[in-house]
Amino acid sequence: MLIGGIEAGGTKFVCAVSDESARILDRSVFPTSSPEETLRQVTEFFDQYELDAIGIGSFGPIDVTPDSPTYGYITNTPKAGWGNTDIVGPLKARYHVPVAWTTDVNAAAAGELEAGAAQNNNSCLYITVGTGIGGGAIVNGKTLEGYGHPEMGHIIVERHPKDFFEGSCPYHGGCLEGMASGPAIEKRYGKTGRELADQPEVWKIEAYYLAQGLVDYSLILSPEKIILGGGVMKQQQLFPLIRDQYKRMIADYIPHPPLDDYIVPPGLGDDAGIIGSLLLAKRELNK
Repeated sequence: MLIGGIEAGGTKFVCAVSDESARILDRSVFPTSSPEETLRQVTEFFDQYELDAIGIGSFGPIDVTPDSPTYGYITNTPKAGWGNTDIVGPLKARYHVPVAWTTDVNAAAAGELEAGAAQNNNSCLYITVGTGIGGGAIVNGKTLEGYGHPEMGHIIVERHPKDFFEGSCPYHGGCLEGMASGPAIEKRYGKTGRELADQPEVWKIEAYYLAQGLVDYSLILSPEKIILGGGVMKQQQLFPLIRDQYKRMIADYIPHPPLDDYIVPPGLGDDAGIIGSLLLAKRELNK
């Protein structure tokens, strides 16, 4: 059995082929260019194999409603040229195999629950903090979706008392993504996060916003594990700062595990999304 997986990111695509245990046998990584060129590279890679199923975790927003005429599409994304792009349709037509379709963060959450930092739990929350902020949740073993999929990066947050940045989100200004994503950091300070690594005040403000989001998600979803990935979270000094702010904000109102074991980096590292996509493909095949 051969399973195909796609982690469709706004910056790069990762394609992989695995056996039924999600052990990766081959992979290809390439920049996200135009839809036509990117999908050409996807099919060029997968055409080498006889696949039994494909799993896709994609940047969004995407349409995840199966009876919708645009199911399988990337919809009104701010990614130039990618609005209303059909991803699932062309792959189903070419390979005639089951295709699992969800967001990149839902795929990463699935990977972390089955094979990463959230193993032996029934629920987890995966938040990516990078070019944007997104969240995927597994609740009682099932991916959280409804009328569409969660857009956790766009909750409204309270402004830090020392922060006068207006926010970078074109839709909501000072939402979590607008205040704490990688582009928000760069727009606020005129430098990238890597260039600001030794500036403690930058990361205290960043942790203030991210902890607010985690508190809100905890109060609503009660996850058994919170996993923080993405490029911004490569700044490891953020984790203790976020845990401290979380503890202060939650104010012992609800119980939680020890925070060093509750708010953690991905157990699968940068492979959470692609492994999750492969596992979701296997699940789709077994339905």
